[in-house]
Amino acid sequence: MKDKDLIVILFYKFVKISDPEKFVKEHLKFCKKLGLLGRVLVSKEGINGTVSGTKEKIEKYKDNLKKDEMFSDIVFKENSIIEMPFTKMKVKKRGEIVTFGEEVNLENTGEHIHPKILKRMYENEKPGEDFIILDARNDYEYKVGKFKDAIHLNIKNFREFPKALEKIEHLKNKRIVTYCTGGIRCEKASAYMKENGFKNVMQLKDGIINYGKNFPDTYWEGKCFVFDKRLVSEINSKGDTISNCEVCTKPCDLCRNCRNLNCDRLFISCLNCQKELNGCCSKDCLVEFGKQCTEKALRKQGRRIEGLKIY
Repeated sequence: MKDKDLIVILFYKFVKISDPEKFVKEHLKFCKKLGLLGRVLVSKEGINGTVSGTKEKIEKYKDNLKKDEMFSDIVFKENSIIEMPFTKMKVKKRGEIVTFGEEVNLENTGEHIHPKILKRMYENEKPGEDFIILDARNDYEYKVGKFKDAIHLNIKNFREFPKALEKIEHLKNKRIVTYCTGGIRCEKASAYMKENGFKNVMQLKDGIINYGKNFPDTYWEGKCFVFDKRLVSEINSKGDTISNCEVCTKPCDLCRNCRNLNCDRLFISCLNCQKELNGCCSKDCLVEFGKQCTEKALRKQGRRIEGLKIY
């Protein structure tokens, strides 16, 4: 589906939802009625979603959600797109709307700073010395794009963040600005940091998406990883690339999951290497993927393979 008026929105709100099951059922029904596609997570702690559709349908969705007093002040991050980034509409109940695994008091979150404040800090101060810019996202997101001089904890998922903080214990007295894609991870990350001895923690209000809307072509390097079939979204007009193909090392920011089901690792690979390795991240995974394809074909024929024997 292609349409010049297609929109994708990101949003979240930490708010008590007393009956998540009922909310999920009613919300899914409403989204399908509008003809939207996307993913919305619901829990007792709130809502976290990414939804796409025509501008008209998205406006109806936003208006309807804001009619509920719980979401009257919810903030939507919006981007124009050329094709739908989702194939289905999913609304799911979860234990957390962003999985962290640690109890935090969200009244302790870091000060929310507007993108213009971060830009001013870059202009007048020295990152790494006068302030620390901390990326709270996963390693594969950081590879594709980051703020200038940002540091990263080398985590593969957000649940690893609390333990990984041990790497920056020496920075507890520094001014630290955390950031993530839309802001939701920083709500928990900044609160946890403050509760664990970090003295001066801030967070970029509404995340990378909001900064890019306000100040493209400034202090963001590369592109922004997004959790839909686009995988990357441009922040700067130049569409610069800072990452490299993990196979041949040529400049590239194309992400995909390894086709070896036992690996399924998200990695960066150029089109040539994707073709050569059949969508796998290495030659070993290509061999394993070939075995999986053979076994799948044999199962379809009602046979099975054990070692080199076919039954």
